[in-house]
Amino acid sequence: MNDERVERHEPRLTRRKLIAATGAAAGAVALGAAGCAAPSFGAEGRTRMRYWHLFGGGDGANMTALVDAFAEEHPGIELEATQLQWGTPYYTKLGMAGAGGRAPEVAVLHLARLAGFGPGRLLDPFDLDRLGELGVGTDQFPEEILKRGAVDGKQYAIPLDTHPMVLYYNTDVCEKAGLLGDDGKLRPIGSAREFTDALRAAKKVTGVPAVTSETTGPDCTTPWRLFATFYSQLGGTVLSADGRRLTLDDAKALEVLDFMAGLTTDGLMVRRVDYPGSIGVFNAGKTAFHLNGEWEVSTFTAAKLPFSMTRVPALFGRPTAQADCHSFVLPHQEDRSDAATEAAHAFVAWMLQHSLDWAKGGHVPAYLPTLDDPAYLELEPQSEYRSVIDDVVLDQPAWFAGSASQMWIQLGAVFSGVLTGSRSPSDALREAKKRLRKLLDTPDPLGSAGGGAA
Repeated sequence: MNDERVERHEPRLTRRKLIAATGAAAGAVALGAAGCAAPSFGAEGRTRMRYWHLFGGGDGANMTALVDAFAEEHPGIELEATQLQWGTPYYTKLGMAGAGGRAPEVAVLHLARLAGFGPGRLLDPFDLDRLGELGVGTDQFPEEILKRGAVDGKQYAIPLDTHPMVLYYNTDVCEKAGLLGDDGKLRPIGSAREFTDALRAAKKVTGVPAVTSETTGPDCTTPWRLFATFYSQLGGTVLSADGRRLTLDDAKALEVLDFMAGLTTDGLMVRRVDYPGSIGVFNAGKTAFHLNGEWEVSTFTAAKLPFSMTRVPALFGRPTAQADCHSFVLPHQEDRSDAATEAAHAFVAWMLQHSLDWAKGGHVPAYLPTLDDPAYLELEPQSEYRSVIDDVVLDQPAWFAGSASQMWIQLGAVFSGVLTGSRSPSDALREAKKRLRKLLDTPDPLGSAGGGAA
């Protein structure tokens, strides 16, 4: 299981239950009395560094291996790594820790959530000169992704990866349908019509819908991610650049929603299936395509499914894909020591420089030297969609946007109805705008001043 799957299939926690449930899991870094910073030095004079993350399943195993390797190479740092529950519980606890003076030295944050996470109040900025001395420069990241981690001229987030929507395809089915080229890879698809033609060709071979993706279930977010991908290809935006105004284009939105509705109405896409079900349907070996984040590569590889992966085709013009990015942040501490700061920067730099191992789980490294590493280029199918790094589209900065956010969950539920047939595209658009206006009118619960990358 991966970090993007977990939260939607677990029960929602209240604040009281959250504190009780995560207290034991956090061990030595559980919430305590506010305002008292933890000591900077651990046993035998080693520098204590606490690291919080939200990675489970295959991602969790990869992260644990990286953490263990870092600890072995840095005996002077007493590293305490803690995995917390993905999604809302993680962000609630991280925010409370930053506000209460009991924050870890370094943590993971989805980049699109930065605007609502109190940069300068709940997060401290990185020292870019210090990172440069460790071999990590600002020119080693995609410019637009790195820019999203900056607020008011300070760098509050350092990206580890991007995890975009991609297209999985069954090579056996696609070969029988005549959809593969001489190189054994999916032939280029350049429009919505070409995509539906490919789906019809595959269905003619198998007799079943040609594509699967999550369409329903608790906290169903994939319908939103599908919409965001295709809508971005038309050049549409949902919010203004500062995240404060609604900019949804009705004509472009309806074009995408009509297309999504047609996929299930025409029997080309499985109409009603939750997240685990969509994985199971593709894993059964008859469905030609699966639309999802790239993090399920380990699932299908372990099942020995004949498959490969590629970028989501440019069905509506631009070759963009909805995405978010895992990034490193420094949760706020009132009196962070220089030793702890040095340890945190050393950890982040080391993780970036070893992100080849992280990429094996499907995520596209944000550290550009890894993208050019011959060992990464040999990773199949992970390297097949690496060029998407230049075309990923993150939510506009707003407190309610980003992975596991209110916008994802609320609009996922609305657009789910378009795919299942319970809502018309026009009704879904009206409801989506209504919910977005309500979110825009709701004060940020963490009290951030607002979005806007510097």
